[in-house]
Amino acid sequence: MSAQPDTLDGQWALITGAGRRIGACIARTLHAAGAGVVIHYRASAAPADALAAELNAQRDGSALTVRADLLETGGFTDILAGIVARTGRLDILVNNASSFYPTPLASITEQQWDDLIGTNLKAPLFLSQAAAPHLQAVGGVIVNIVDIHATRPLRNHAVYGPAKAGLAMLTRSLARDLAPAIRVNGVSPGAILWPEDDMSEQIKQNIIGQVPMRRAGTPEDIAGCVLYLVRDAGYVTGQIIAVDGGRSIGW
Repeated sequence: MSAQPDTLDGQWALITGAGRRIGACIARTLHAAGAGVVIHYRASAAPADALAAELNAQRDGSALTVRADLLETGGFTDILAGIVARTGRLDILVNNASSFYPTPLASITEQQWDDLIGTNLKAPLFLSQAAAPHLQAVGGVIVNIVDIHATRPLRNHAVYGPAKAGLAMLTRSLARDLAPAIRVNGVSPGAILWPEDDMSEQIKQNIIGQVPMRRAGTPEDIAGCVLYLVRDAGYVTGQIIAVDGGRSIGW
């Protein structure tokens, strides 16, 4: 049995939606393990730049930012080529960026469909396609951030849930198609960070009541699982790990 490296020294990771929240935590975690990180953002330029400055202060030249609208998939090949021209390689792709909001059936629009399917399913597919040649060259890894609602419907989210369900199947499909050169896995968060739309305390407590561990998780819980799949799980592919305090087994 071959030993897995205990650092990611010399490797480079692209994390989408990495300027804030869970994406930023994933970037910090992979960086702390030795990787250089490419921090993707669409509108969060200031947080992304601040994160890159923070990480570069720790290790010069170890972080950079890239802006892209992930709904514009036609530019992905050039974006990846530009990244690799700056870094020399790409070892890790974390498809984290996601749109999330309710879509009650009676008012669903095609724009909402295009946005939610686009960010949660279409973009990960075509970004993985563009990254595949670079990842194959180094035996790289893709990690997709899925959601426990990929298998458990969330009321009034009739587009988001199917988008994440598609991402779960995409994870397994890519794992089959890209093996053995590239491993592809997923992390499926439960209640980690509350939405930024003034969710009521009662709703939060109702959700916590569904969690066997009786608490919300943290971004570090998700980032730690990503690190495991990237660094320590050399014989794991096609798997989706729920990081949800047990919520998905009992509600």
